[in-house]
Amino acid sequence: MNNNKNPANYNEIGFWRGWSIAVGCAIGSGVFMMPTLLAPYGLLGLSGWLIAGAGTLLVALSLSRLVRRIPKIGGPYAYVQAGLGNFSGFLIAWTYWIACIAAVSGIAIAFVGYLGVFIPAITASSLLSLLVALTLVWTIALLNIRSLESSSRFQVVSTLLKILPLLFMIIMGFSHMEPANIPPLNPTDLHPAALLATVTTLVMWSFVGIETATVPADNMAHPEKTIPRVLVAAVLTILAIYLLVSLAIALVVPADELRVSSAPFALAATKMMGPIGGSIITLGALISTLGSLNANTLTAGNVALAAAKDKLLPSRFLALSDSGTPRFAFIISGLFVTLLLVMNYTKGLVAAFTFMAMLSTLSTLMAYAFCAVAEFYFLKSDQPSPERRRAIGLSVAAFAYAFFAIWGAGMEIVFYSFMLILVGMPIYALVRQ
Repeated sequence: MNNNKNPANYNEIGFWRGWSIAVGCAIGSGVFMMPTLLAPYGLLGLSGWLIAGAGTLLVALSLSRLVRRIPKIGGPYAYVQAGLGNFSGFLIAWTYWIACIAAVSGIAIAFVGYLGVFIPAITASSLLSLLVALTLVWTIALLNIRSLESSSRFQVVSTLLKILPLLFMIIMGFSHMEPANIPPLNPTDLHPAALLATVTTLVMWSFVGIETATVPADNMAHPEKTIPRVLVAAVLTILAIYLLVSLAIALVVPADELRVSSAPFALAATKMMGPIGGSIITLGALISTLGSLNANTLTAGNVALAAAKDKLLPSRFLALSDSGTPRFAFIISGLFVTLLLVMNYTKGLVAAFTFMAMLSTLSTLMAYAFCAVAEFYFLKSDQPSPERRRAIGLSVAAFAYAFFAIWGAGMEIVFYSFMLILVGMPIYALVRQ
C-alpha cells in the first residue's frame, strides 16, 4: 500500500460514504421480487433473511480482514489470486463474471415484470418480454461503452431514489396489515433444514454486492477500523429493511396471490392505495432495477478487464473504447446475457428470474467460499494469538455458511454452474503462460 497518501484523498471516504456505497450496491431488483419467491415457503421462509444476514455478516468480516492484507483493486478475485494462485484466481474471476452476467439477466427480467404493470401486453407475451429485456440490456451496455461518466451519473441518481419505495412500503404495509394474511409456518413438504437452505440461497441474492465496500480501501479514512464498521452497519441496515418490507407485504397480500405475481410491490401498493399507489411503487421499482442493472453491467465489464490485465483472460478483453471503457468486455458480456435470456424465457417471468437469481448467487457464494480458504492460507503464517484464533473461527463459519447456501441452491443450479466452469477451462489453457 502507498503510505505517502495525500491527506485530502486519504480522508475522502468516511463511514457514511462507505456505508452508502455498500447499501446502494446491494439493494437492487432482488427485494422487489423476493415476496413472490418466498410466498410458497410460509412464515418460516421469512427467517431466511435472518440466516442470510448473519452469514453475510460473517463474509463481510472475513473480507474486511483480507482487504487489510491485500489493498488491491479487484475485490474477491484479488484476494483469491494472491492467496491461492492463478488457477484459483481464474476460477473466481470467471465465476464472478458469470455472477454479474446472470445478475444482469435476472434484473432485466424483474424490470420487464414491473414494466408490465404499466403496459400489460409486454408480460402477456413471452416474445415481447424477451425483446424488451434485450433492448434494455443492450441500451445499458452501450451507455457504459460510450462513457464512464454518463454511467456514473446515472448510477448516482438511481441509487438516491431506490430506498424511498422500500421505506414507503414498510410504513404503509404495517398501517394496512390484515392479521388473517399471516402465512402458515411451513406449508411445504420440505424438511425445515432443507427449506431454510433453499430460502437462504434465494434471499442471498439481495445481499450480493455488500463486498463492494472493501474495494476503495486505499482511499478510506483508517480502513482497518472504518471498513469493518461500514460492513456491519450496512448488513444490519439492509437486513432490517428487507425483513420489515417482506413481512409488511406478506401481511397485506394473501400468499396465494403473491405466488403468481410478477410485481408484488405494485400488487401490495394497489391493494392499499389503489392504482395511484401501485403506479408510484412500480416507478420506484423500475428506477431501482435500472440502477442495479447498470451497476452489474459496469462490474461485469471491469471484472473481465481486471482478469485480462493479469493475463487470466484473452488479451482481446483489454480492448478499450475511445472513452477508455472496456468495450470488448461489455460486448461479450451482453452476448452472454442475450444467450441466457433466450434460453430461459420459456420458463415464464417468475421462474426465469428465480433461475437467474440462483445462478448469480451461487457463483458469488463460490467466490466467498474461496476467499475464506484464501484467508486460511494467510493465517498459517501469522503468529499464534487470540486474534488469530478468532479469525480462524470466523473464516470457518464463513466457509460453512457459503457451503450451506450452495447446498440450498439445488442440483439443477449446481449442475449449470459446474458446466459453466468447465466452459472456462479451455480459455484458461489458452491464456496460461
